Parts: sequence; C-alpha cells; structure tokens
Amino acid sequence: MPAPEYVDPAIRHETVRANELDFHVASCGEGDRLALCLHGFPESWYSWRHQLPLLAAQGFRAWAPDLRGYGDTERPPRMQDYALEALMEDVAGLIEASGAREVTLLAHDWGAIIAWAFAMHGRLPLDRLAIFNVPHPAAFRERVSFAQLRRSWYMLFFQLPRIPEWVLGRDDCAFVAEAFRRTCAHPEQFPDAVCETYRASAAQPGARTAMVNYYRALIRGGGSRRLAARGIPRIEIPTLFVWGVQDIALTLATTFGTERHVPDLTLRYLPDASHWVQQDEPERVNEMLAAWLEGKPVPFAPGCAALDLPPGSPGRPSLGAGA
Repeated sequence: MPAPEYVDPAIRHETVRANELDFHVASCGEGDRLALCLHGFPESWYSWRHQLPLLAAQGFRAWAPDLRGYGDTERPPRMQDYALEALMEDVAGLIEASGAREVTLLAHDWGAIIAWAFAMHGRLPLDRLAIFNVPHPAAFRERVSFAQLRRSWYMLFFQLPRIPEWVLGRDDCAFVAEAFRRTCAHPEQFPDAVCETYRASAAQPGARTAMVNYYRALIRGGGSRRLAARGIPRIEIPTLFVWGVQDIALTLATTFGTERHVPDLTLRYLPDASHWVQQDEPERVNEMLAAWLEGKPVPFAPGCAALDLPPGSPGRPSLGAGA
C-alpha cells in the first residue's frame, strides 16, 4: 500500500513472523519493553499513528500490527481462521517474536475484544493493559439493554454470506471512508487523506471477507460461547480504560461495573470523543496515557469526573434509556 499521510517519520515498517503468519508491523522506538497496539474494524495499524511516537518517548518499543486479514498482513482464507483463539495466539506470537521482557497491551474496538480475552486467558503474562471503547465482556453482559441491542444490529448483518462484503465494497469501498466521517466527533481529524488510507486497505483483494470473518467466527463460529465457557477471571494487572462518550455503537452504561472485574482500574471518559477515541482526541488521550504509564494521577476530561463515581452515587449524572 502507498505510505499514508500524517505519520511521524520515526515510524518504521517491518515484517514480523508470528503464529505462522507474516504480520506487517508499524514500529517506533527501541528496547525490550513492548507496547503492542491492536486496532479495530475497519481500521489498520494507522489508527495508532498518534500514540506510537508517545510510547517510544516513554521508553517502549511500540508495535502496531495490521491484524490478520488486514492491510499488508497475511489473510488466511477460512472463517475459522479468525476464531478468537487464533487471534489470541497471534498476540502471543507477536510478543514472543519481540523478545520483550515487559509487555503493555493497548487495544481498541476488535483489538480490545482480543485484549480483554488475552488478559484473562492468554498463555503469556502482561504487565499493563489499556483499553479504548470496548467494554469488558462481563460488564457488557450485565448492562446489555434494548438500546444496546439496537446498536449491535450490524453484528447480525455480518453473519450473512457475501452481502456484507458487497456493501463494504461498493464504489471501491467508499462506505469505509464514509463510516469514519459519519460517526466521528471531530471531522477535522479525519480529512480525505486519512479516510483514504482506510478505504485503500479495505479495497485490497480478500480484505473485506477477512474483516467480516472476525464477526462470523465470534458468533457463527462459536468463539463467544467458548470464551464464556472458560469463565471470567479477574484481571489483576493495572488497566487504563478510556471511553469516548459519543460512541454510536456502544452505550456508556456498558462501562459501569468494570471495576468489579478489574480491581486495578483507571477509567476515564471523554465527552466530546466518539468510538474512534484515540484518533478523535489524540492530544487528550496521549495526556492520559502518558500520566498512567508514568504512575502519575490520570487527568479527567472537563466535566467527566462525576462519571467515574459508582452508579447511583450522589453527583453522578443519571442516564436515559439510550445511554
């Protein structure tokens, strides 16, 4: 793919062999402290372009791979190749390939589904976890509502054969570019050149089927049932959870109760950010991330401190049915 715009020249591009696949990895920084960044749908490594230099400045070797099936990473052909277990093994393989002695896992959207599962059931230990705009699976089940089910309609749509690929691919994948423009909170962060990067990635042969197969393998392939059968052990490592309140796919209520499953939790809300939180407000996200990595108090976004109170606490805003 052509080199995307708005990227720090310190970011390098490598091919890393892991779990019997060749992964394209954007890399920044050096050393044996790994910050592994997992992107979501329909993104690529590029969604971490604002965070990679920050992580390098914090003393990490920051890796942002294209996940299997995305971008310039290999695309296995079968739906079952995208089972959650295979995705978790990709994370383990990348960690092993890095040779790192310390691992911080950062993840957004689909990457966060993988990261929550890996923190609970992965075969390698993590030192820290940072999650962006996907709820903990147990908190999600506890707080799922009719409003949330309405927002999750696309997961059922993606179970259909061929039709999702056709919709995503119309007009040379213009739908993918428009998805960011329609759902972001800060359109200035998604100019044409940024959206073109994601469109071009999705337009590659086989990419759309691979992307949709994540959802098919989770539901039709039984990944979600197998994960639930393994139980929900507590995540004991320090965890940063950053949430863009203007998320149109996931309700704010699905974040409540996360502290019961993740006791060492730092939860911060960004009222003017969307689902694409680390791209919508990169400066504020980076400020929070840097403070957390340095062991300093993590700042609140203006007006959001009350949202971090437990549900029902005095001073916490009440939520409507759509929250």
